[in-house]
Amino acid sequence: MNKIIKIILIVFSVLGTILWTQLPSVDMPRGEAIESGSMNFMFIITFILLAIAVLASLFFGLKNVFASPEGLKRTLIGVGGLLVVAIISYFLATGTDVDLDAMRAKGLEAEESTVKYIGMFLNIFFILTAVAILAMVIPGIKRTFNK
Repeated sequence: MNKIIKIILIVFSVLGTILWTQLPSVDMPRGEAIESGSMNFMFIITFILLAIAVLASLFFGLKNVFASPEGLKRTLIGVGGLLVVAIISYFLATGTDVDLDAMRAKGLEAEESTVKYIGMFLNIFFILTAVAILAMVIPGIKRTFNK
């Protein structure tokens, strides 16, 4: 299996190198450069490799989750915790943090629900950042006092 993967990677590498040499010059107008066949094929290769990476990550991640009941339990606890944080963040967000009339005057169309969702995602970020910091600091403090 590893030999097949290595051969496929070598083929993509050689193909990418050939396409790279065929890229349009700097002097070419952007409109024409975007329609270049070599650039389009390079984007196609990029999307293929990205799709392979995403599918492999999903496959092996789900395989590990369902490999044992304990792994499934930990995953469900993590997803449930994330949902709890999202619900708390939604109710903490007000949606009135921004003057909507001033935004409309600047040409930015925004509604109160949009501002509330942005506030919710910022709250999620802040809560998860605090949890990550505590998860790093607390074991260090415990080790310091246990010695």
